[in-house]
Amino acid sequence: MPIDPTPPLRPLSRWIFASRWLQAPLYLGLIVAQGVYVWQFWLEILHLLSIMSTKGTTETEIMLVVLGLIDVVMISNLLVMVIVGGWETFVSRLDLELHPDQPEWLSHVNAGVLKVKLATAIIGISSIHLLKTFINAPNYDEKTLLWQTVIHIAFLLSALAIAWTETITTRARDPHH
Repeated sequence: MPIDPTPPLRPLSRWIFASRWLQAPLYLGLIVAQGVYVWQFWLEILHLLSIMSTKGTTETEIMLVVLGLIDVVMISNLLVMVIVGGWETFVSRLDLELHPDQPEWLSHVNAGVLKVKLATAIIGISSIHLLKTFINAPNYDEKTLLWQTVIHIAFLLSALAIAWTETITTRARDPHH
């Protein structure tokens, strides 16, 4: 029988470390949310098919539905990043190293990398929303257009700040990086 080289944890340390499993129901809930987005995607596909069969459907109407589909996929991708990356980072290893479908980004994920990836995904989602708004601009007032643009710029600046902070932190930990 091999000897375990890891020293045993003291009871309080073991209890605190085990508390990470309290996050498991949160990630399972996000998997349920992923299912809701799959359902939403199929509803959008049905909507697209229904407007395609309607006379007088404009390219703009089709484009708005397609952008809605892209939006659902991007949010779903964000959920996958949070579920898989968060579980791997904060709860337990998934042991996917030998799995042929292991996401490339998962091999070097940590809390900082996950934050940058999430911020980038949020910018993509915000970009789709902003594009949908601009395509449909005549149906919005100027105040709504302005605030959506300002919020998108805030997302961009936040993502840049997160990426910059992660770069500085990484360089401080590993000056050769």
